Amino acid sequence: MTRRRLAALAGIAAVLAPAAAQGHLTRFVVERRDAAPAAPDWIILRGHYEGELDPADAHNRDITDIAHAARLTDGRVGYSATFAIAVPRDLHTASGVLLYDVPNRGNGDVAPDPQRHIRVVSGWQGDIAPAPGLQTLRVPIARNADGSAITGPVLQRFTDIAPSARDVAITGSIGRPTPRPLSVSLDTRRARLFRQTADQARPVDIPARDWAFADCRTRPFPGTPDPTRLCVRGGFRPNQAYTLVYRGRDPQVLGIGFAAVRDLNAFLRYGAHDAAGTPNPIAGVVRWAIVTGTSQSGNFVRSLIALGFNQAEDGRIVFDGANPNIAARQVPLNIRFGIPGGAADLYEPGSEGALWWSRYDDRRRGRGVSSLLDRCTASGTCPRIVETFGASELWGLRMSPNLVGTDARADLPLPANVRRYYFPSVTHNGSARGGFPLAGETPPPGADICMLPGNPNRSADTRRALIADLVDWVSTGKAPPPSRYPTLVAGDLVAPEARALGWPAIPGAPTPTGKINRFLDYDFGSGFHYVDLSGVLASQPPSIRQVIPSLVARVNADGNETSGIPSVQLLVPIGTYTGWNVRKRGYGAGGGCAFAGGFIPFARTRAERLAGGDPRLSLEERYHDHAGFVARVRAAAEAQVREGWLLPEDAQHVTDQAQASDVLR
Repeated sequence: MTRRRLAALAGIAAVLAPAAAQGHLTRFVVERRDAAPAAPDWIILRGHYEGELDPADAHNRDITDIAHAARLTDGRVGYSATFAIAVPRDLHTASGVLLYDVPNRGNGDVAPDPQRHIRVVSGWQGDIAPAPGLQTLRVPIARNADGSAITGPVLQRFTDIAPSARDVAITGSIGRPTPRPLSVSLDTRRARLFRQTADQARPVDIPARDWAFADCRTRPFPGTPDPTRLCVRGGFRPNQAYTLVYRGRDPQVLGIGFAAVRDLNAFLRYGAHDAAGTPNPIAGVVRWAIVTGTSQSGNFVRSLIALGFNQAEDGRIVFDGANPNIAARQVPLNIRFGIPGGAADLYEPGSEGALWWSRYDDRRRGRGVSSLLDRCTASGTCPRIVETFGASELWGLRMSPNLVGTDARADLPLPANVRRYYFPSVTHNGSARGGFPLAGETPPPGADICMLPGNPNRSADTRRALIADLVDWVSTGKAPPPSRYPTLVAGDLVAPEARALGWPAIPGAPTPTGKINRFLDYDFGSGFHYVDLSGVLASQPPSIRQVIPSLVARVNADGNETSGIPSVQLLVPIGTYTGWNVRKRGYGAGGGCAFAGGFIPFARTRAERLAGGDPRLSLEERYHDHAGFVARVRAAAEAQVREGWLLPEDAQHVTDQAQASDVLR
């Protein structure tokens, strides 16, 4: 069937669909129509949309605090968000596939797609202030029925404070600071501030007289009263973490972000026009829809499915396929005073809910039987899922229970609609540049606070091939290759310690022992709905009930992992690629370095290796010379194409990079 015929059939369906299929978008406003750079047959649509939600509708009732949200005159709850859409000028040439990519902390844009898929992004994170170039969402605040402010405990941590800092801004998230709720009082006796030398260290409370909600940048302590800043008498200790707990007010109804994404994509897929009569610019074109998200955004994808937001308000499925990439947790969005931009730090929620695709009895935490697919299974709206993740998710983001549960006793099965693929020996999200060092260059540096150089092992090439498989799966029914990831039954998963891993004794190099980010079981109080990762965090800071066991992927004699889908760089290694690193200074020095991976290069020659006592073969012993290295890369890339793990154009790119590299020149 031709694309033109498919589009025509979809258009008929959109016209005949009931009004509810439009997702209650009251206004869809295209503010700009930009020509796509270097692609004159594409156009980028930018603008905003406005929506309304019925708080009593079963599809919306699970949004935390929606019953307390400010109402419009018709009793509904309003919101607005930005969007960007890349479409071919001639819609008849579109593939029929809509790819919605969840922005990460507001960062998200679209570009022409080589396969003619329509690309969409929009705002979903309501705590990000509107700014040019960002995708943002505006949501109401929640108030009591009598109009008084809703208040509750708010927690914010501060680490790596500069020695010269006189105060710090009270902001949440990483990468993009977001304002935190204002305190109901500037009286420090009604709040708590404590410091720690390490996550496991005993908290030391700072007396109320020795700190202030104040700006001390121009006036010494106690500074100028300011509810948005924190000032400490005598300054901060740079090697310690500070945790502030205070009573905040006016929580935003952040969970609306799920409904906003649901309703936009339901409108683009099924709607003919918005409530005001503005036409859907791609009406009748979308035949299949896929949602993708990376890291924080991948956590969003997992939560969107778990909370039932893959079902439109008229009951139809929104996304046929989903790719949560390097997403080990759920996103703490549907929480009063939540911080959706966190990163698995101490006291942060995110791993409390269901983490597994099949039903599992979480006896260790007393949570009962659950899965991420419970709601969509009941409504018949589960997408086909390709889950992708790598080594740093096991080491730094607490991925282990997703595979083996909280007791770590057995592999959890995958449902028929889920495929799982592991990128071995990669850092979080692979390496942006990565590959092999070009002539005159060195491997990409690590984070400034990490001891080892950055891990240059790429995962993006393999993921591109898997996304193509997902598109085929939802559009033609052709199933992707069988899942490839570490399992207990294969002996791939072991304790995060050097001996259990089989870690080689590399002179002068750190070992992986003690580098795991521990999985902590928190008690946030009875107002929190743990399985759904929703509700109210009444107990702050949470008490720690226990440490959940975590496993990681074993390694070979080179220190490189052996399970999953190896990249060409891992098949033809130039060093040891780790999913962990070592923090070299500041808070937590000597332990794991967030979720960054590292790199330990091989010696160039056998003589260098023997002189240094390195047990790993040198580059010369492996490949003889530069030509031998390139030949090995070419053979590995061709094999990956044959097996379906690499697209031909990416195989050519990695081969060209090997040829241009300085390896054994």
